[in-house]
Amino acid sequence: MFKSTRIEGIVLSIFLLSVFLAACSTKSMGTGPFAEIPAGLAYAEGKEIYFTHTEASDPGIAEKLTNMMNSPVIYVPSLADVPESALAKVYVFENGLSGMGPLGFQPDVFNNPPGTDGYSPLRQIILTRWADGITAVELKSEAEILQAVKDGDLTTNKTGIVVNMPFLVWDGGKR
Repeated sequence: MFKSTRIEGIVLSIFLLSVFLAACSTKSMGTGPFAEIPAGLAYAEGKEIYFTHTEASDPGIAEKLTNMMNSPVIYVPSLADVPESALAKVYVFENGLSGMGPLGFQPDVFNNPPGTDGYSPLRQIILTRWADGITAVELKSEAEILQAVKDGDLTTNKTGIVVNMPFLVWDGGKR
């Protein structure tokens, strides 16, 4: 009898613990579920920011970002038709310092974070390359990139590829 009651107590404890853990792991905000999405680290105006990728105008980029973030990035070719005036920029490094950027180099650099003129989650990819013989340094703002281009240390190339990259956390704000 004692053994049976003890086992029942253990089973009941396990059951209550599993119910408690399930309740703790269920996330909701108001009327619906709370979704978790992966965030990438980058820079804007010299500060760390976090962002996500949701759609891309190029199928290869959509696949690369899907694999990199282990989260689907949807191919939407019509994003390439968005007027340049509605786009902000993201500088993606093709060489230089090794890092967590999508091409294996330093993190991306965004212009126009939320709250500034020209903010848009739609970003035109600008490939950024250090010139031969130049020692790369980590750049954290568009101003630094433009100065390095002016000095002949970097080159940039507009790709025509557009990616929806909304900010999740930025200096002075978060979603």
